[in-house]
Amino acid sequence: METQLTEELKITIDHEQDTNELFGNLDVNLKIIRDNYDVDIIQRQDEIILKGKEAASAQQVIIELLGILESGESLDAQKVNYVINLNKKGLSYKGININKDVLCFTHKGKPIKPKTIGQTAYAKSIKEQVLVFGIGPAGTGKTFIAVAMAINALKNKEVQKIILARPAVEAGERLGFLPGDLQEKVDPYLRPLYDALYDILGRDSALRLKEKEVIEVVPLAYMRGRTLDNSFIILDEAQNTTKEQMKMFLTRLGFGSKAVVTGDITQIDLPRGKKSGLVDAIKVLDKVEEIKFCFFKESDVVRHELVRKIIMAYDEYAKVNPEQEGEE
Repeated sequence: METQLTEELKITIDHEQDTNELFGNLDVNLKIIRDNYDVDIIQRQDEIILKGKEAASAQQVIIELLGILESGESLDAQKVNYVINLNKKGLSYKGININKDVLCFTHKGKPIKPKTIGQTAYAKSIKEQVLVFGIGPAGTGKTFIAVAMAINALKNKEVQKIILARPAVEAGERLGFLPGDLQEKVDPYLRPLYDALYDILGRDSALRLKEKEVIEVVPLAYMRGRTLDNSFIILDEAQNTTKEQMKMFLTRLGFGSKAVVTGDITQIDLPRGKKSGLVDAIKVLDKVEEIKFCFFKESDVVRHELVRKIIMAYDEYAKVNPEQEGEE
């Protein structure tokens, strides 16, 4: 049985500021590296010394992180974890094609850019295609990227209106027990869409545009019978549409409009026996050239690293226990 030798490697640091940003607040970035590799990390003046069986891999990651800082980008836990995930797959952050173009700016002037390979491909598809499906796990930025690009299209006068829709899954007997009028009953289902708008536009600006009906946030049922021209339309949580609802939504598309459909086919909340319109659309529309399907992976998760690990755990469990998939 072969024993992997312990390595000792060194990295020379040019600027003291790099080490502060590299290590992160309370050395949080170094902790992430140690948690992922069998390595000790020691700083001595202008050197970082790596000792351990996986020193070479950790060295590659640190060199990548230094390169990110030198390019003017900032580091956070999400980006460090992403570089590590790429490294474990034999990929380099520097070598992959992540588009650094700004999708739009928030009301505070913060630029919104793609953070992963999946987000880059998604944003490019939305820019080039009339209809795009963004499919993948929670936390991959499917809705946020789509809303950012819708707001950018509105500001550039490429469209006259933004329409955000979501199915209210329990829009039947249970919804009736909630207090308030119909709008107040469905608003909780639409809250994630409001949150994305508020994050980018600011609450006051978003509400003003909503009052002017430049932005609509509506339950999917409100879309029936409409033809939407010169609009950017987003259907969120599309895994909870029925086949009929999906067809109804897709046929609302008018001239000068663009549509994005987002969803996670692993989190379908429809009643037992109802087939997801999103799952059906993947099969039915697969060969329509003008429609683009973008599939996100767990490595595209840009929320807390624990979210990515939870998704991986569920995926692994489903592979081992396929007979329990879909059980309540």
